[in-house]
Amino acid sequence: MSEAIGFSERSLQTLLQDLRYALRQLINNPGFSLTAIISLALGVGATTAVFSIIYAALINPFPFTQADRIMRLGVWDNAGHGHLVSLSSPQIKQLRQSPAVDSLVAMDDWSMTLTGHDLPEDVNAIYLTPNGFDFLGMPAWRGRGLVPSDAIEGESPQPVVVLGYRFWQRHFNSDPAVLGQTIQLEHKNYSIVGIAAPRFRWYSADVYLPLDLNEDPVPIFMVNFRLKPGESRAAANAALQPILEQFAKETPKHFPEHFKVDVQGLNDWVVRQIGRTLYLLLGAVGLLLAIGCSNVSILLLARGTARQHELAVRAAIGANRGRIVRQLLTESLVLAITGAVLGVLAAYGMLAGIRAVLPRYAFAPEVVIGINLPVLFFSVGIALLTGILFGLWPAWQLSRPATAQIMQSNTRRMAGSVHGSRAHGSLIAGQIALTLLLLAAAGTTMEGFQRLMHVPLGYDPHDVMSVGIPIPENGYKTWEARSSYIKQLRAAIAATPGVTTAGISTNSTPPQNGRDQRFEIEGRPQLEQQTMRLNFVSPGYFPALRIPLLRGRVWSDTEDQAGAHVAVINQAMARLYFPNGDAIGRSIKVPGIENRPPILLSAPGIADSWLQIVGIVADHRNAGLRDPARPEAFVPWTLCMWEYTEILVRSDVPPLSLLHAIRKQLTLVNADQQTSGDVNDLEQWIRDEPEWQQTYLVSWIFGAFSVLALILAAVGLYSVVSYTVTQRTNEFGIRMALGAQRTHVWRIVFASMLINVSSGILVGIVLRLALNKVLAAWAQNGSRDPAILIVAALLLILVAGIACALPARRAAKIEPMVALRCE
Repeated sequence: MSEAIGFSERSLQTLLQDLRYALRQLINNPGFSLTAIISLALGVGATTAVFSIIYAALINPFPFTQADRIMRLGVWDNAGHGHLVSLSSPQIKQLRQSPAVDSLVAMDDWSMTLTGHDLPEDVNAIYLTPNGFDFLGMPAWRGRGLVPSDAIEGESPQPVVVLGYRFWQRHFNSDPAVLGQTIQLEHKNYSIVGIAAPRFRWYSADVYLPLDLNEDPVPIFMVNFRLKPGESRAAANAALQPILEQFAKETPKHFPEHFKVDVQGLNDWVVRQIGRTLYLLLGAVGLLLAIGCSNVSILLLARGTARQHELAVRAAIGANRGRIVRQLLTESLVLAITGAVLGVLAAYGMLAGIRAVLPRYAFAPEVVIGINLPVLFFSVGIALLTGILFGLWPAWQLSRPATAQIMQSNTRRMAGSVHGSRAHGSLIAGQIALTLLLLAAAGTTMEGFQRLMHVPLGYDPHDVMSVGIPIPENGYKTWEARSSYIKQLRAAIAATPGVTTAGISTNSTPPQNGRDQRFEIEGRPQLEQQTMRLNFVSPGYFPALRIPLLRGRVWSDTEDQAGAHVAVINQAMARLYFPNGDAIGRSIKVPGIENRPPILLSAPGIADSWLQIVGIVADHRNAGLRDPARPEAFVPWTLCMWEYTEILVRSDVPPLSLLHAIRKQLTLVNADQQTSGDVNDLEQWIRDEPEWQQTYLVSWIFGAFSVLALILAAVGLYSVVSYTVTQRTNEFGIRMALGAQRTHVWRIVFASMLINVSSGILVGIVLRLALNKVLAAWAQNGSRDPAILIVAALLLILVAGIACALPARRAAKIEPMVALRCE
């Protein structure tokens, strides 16, 4: 027993001795230690941060039960445009019987007014079938969710409401005593029966109310359904195709003429918009991790090679191989563990930084981004493995040559051995190649982002904001009453001090505006692919956006209020459908316009009336920032009015500063009239575009990572050259004592790195050219300009030159007699 205790004490003392010696070694070589630790920390931190975002946004975005089986119902038309499908109550009941459907939930969304306060507040409400909370598998956080007794078929729904968690925090200051209290919406009292869970963010609603699934045959309800276990999407599409074709016969205006059913997962839109971007960034941080590990490998090999003489001496005076290996392992572990710990801290810092530049609407609202522990452990494991393997390399090399041979060799020959030179050269070349690849990719994405920022818009978004105005539910039910009311609202906004122009833009706020509609041209047969974007606007829309009129005229305010059957088209439509220049005076018909009181009020007989083209305006971006303008027509807003409109406000001051005054003006027309909760200027509308968000995110993060990679490569190269110069100090002294000039020393130092750097750049250029198509497909809007690759290579050569010049300058300034005494 005493022997075992003695053995344990000796082992502990030996371990502490090794640890103290390892710390002394690292402290005595601060440049080497800091470079290796920072390299590991940056690689671990960046990899963990980016993959944590990928995991949260793409792999596990939803807290719902079996979220991968929850589908939206959509179709594709022959033109390749996607449409989400709304159904009527009878159609929903029929859909429930499909063999592909396990269960479903129907919903409708609306902006309600929170009344009973100084200013009315816009509330995003979701009317949900009472099985909604059970369907999603998330009980309420406090109280209860909606239950079947809240909406019994044939009866009016109960006046109950479940508060969204964030709305509860914001409006009720997180007071748990709100259960059982009432909230006033549209001057009606609702009893608060529950508070949704923090991650229950279904369609970003503020409140959830029971849905009255009435027998109205008009499709107004959105549907989500769960596939039956084992059912594939392809099988579901095939099973639902005949059902939806039958629905299309019943309500043809709500379906394209020809379509294919396409059930869509909840997260498909995220994968389409930004999924490729995130995986591209994962590749970038993978390169950064590889560069960091390469840096550590180079440093450990260089230092290990230089220490082989020391290790041989220790072996000659009695240290066995196990003792030497244990000492080197302790040093490597201290280095790797320190880098890994700092990498964990860096991961949290980088994640916070990336979250700060993530687009506002990049992911589903339920996504919670946090550090992914498995990835963190993996990255830390890679860092530890790198430190251990390359830290023990000298001991492995020591087991091959004879100790006496090593002791008889001077340090210079050991540092410049064939095996050491090859290993160093390969790692340096690989590091240079990866850095060049990252630099070139960053330059490509940055140039693409700059080009996207300066794309001609065709309109002026500066000093303009779009004010969304929900019309009170079930209010202004006649065409005359609603048109008169909206006119009053526009006039009230126009009278606000600081407002220069106010134009109605029901569905026409660029750079994504209008809705695709089939149309007919008088005197020509109707073609299935003959579509345009239809916009409902007032005459003030064009001066508000400064869109020039090229030919003809815009309808007058009198025609606007009367719902005149006129239209103005853009250049794209004139070129495509009227190539002979005879557009003005011709007439078009839009049969898809419908009248659905009280939600949708259209001018009498508008779907069967011909609209005369009276003017042509210049093109502006109406299908995003990348695509050219699509054919579009503008018609008076009074031809079709929803229970919602938008008013574009141009001002001579920052427009958002007028928002409070505008809201005050609206209450003079109607004390309960509110604006949408999220009002932004048109420059923010541009920044919210998926292509802008994607390109901005890629260019920003690629730029940051490429700078880090460049710094790592420069510091690593400097450390290796500096270490090599130190080991060759004796040689340089002999050369200068024999008459060599300082320029000769410079030449030796640069020549030692020239082959490695140049070969690395060559490999990097080959890799960049080989991956050109991949980057072009994944980094949309990226440039293929070869000048970017040339500039990246020149920048890397410059940095490598500086990294080599500093040690070379120091070597050339050494006095020969001092150098001769150095060994």
